[in-house]
Amino acid sequence: MTTIMIVEDDSKIATLLRSHLEKYGFNVVLAENFEYVTELFQEVNPALVLLDINLPSYDGYYWCRQIRQVSTCPILFISARSGEMDQVMALENGADDFITKPFHYEVVMAKIRSNLRRAYGEYAPKLEERVIELNGLKLYVERLELQKGNAVVSLTKKEAILLELLMKRSPRVASREVILEKLWDDQSFVDENTLNVNIARVRKKLQELGIEQAIETVRGAGYKITSAWESV
Repeated sequence: MTTIMIVEDDSKIATLLRSHLEKYGFNVVLAENFEYVTELFQEVNPALVLLDINLPSYDGYYWCRQIRQVSTCPILFISARSGEMDQVMALENGADDFITKPFHYEVVMAKIRSNLRRAYGEYAPKLEERVIELNGLKLYVERLELQKGNAVVSLTKKEAILLELLMKRSPRVASREVILEKLWDDQSFVDENTLNVNIARVRKKLQELGIEQAIETVRGAGYKITSAWESV
């Protein structure tokens, strides 16, 4: 069942949207804590996001940028703002479409179907899937999945990029500079601890597959992944 995530602080609109989408067989998740939108997104891993602009704490443009760091899924803005600059800002911040309130539900459905077809269906680019394998560990880059035997874990985009780099270089070391350049366009704004956090997350995903201590910290150099685990 296709999951759609709705980030809308007007509970009446959010509930009506959910009810309408569920009639068409979609699984719908509503954001309730608007300070943790990215965390909910990573937990749910939706196929598409409906995102309002005016939200508590941070606006929709901010959350669109955050989601774009971990996913390329379609993001459709739904907003009472109808100015040209609002639509331009939405698109420049990573959105795929813009729907102005008040809207007709059939228009929303048509745009959702259109974007899903372009992203995953008949209009999606037919590219050969990239699979990187290291001693029985398989990384499905486009799927954002890591597999060992019959066990599979989901990854964020940055986790997949990090693993792809380490697995391709194994058993060589990937320097911190190379990793930072691969993960972030502008390294000058990346906190020193941010890379450590991402390494820790990847280690945790490997542990979920029963792989312990695969990523080694090479002091003064960077990180490397060893393939000493038992192959399945």
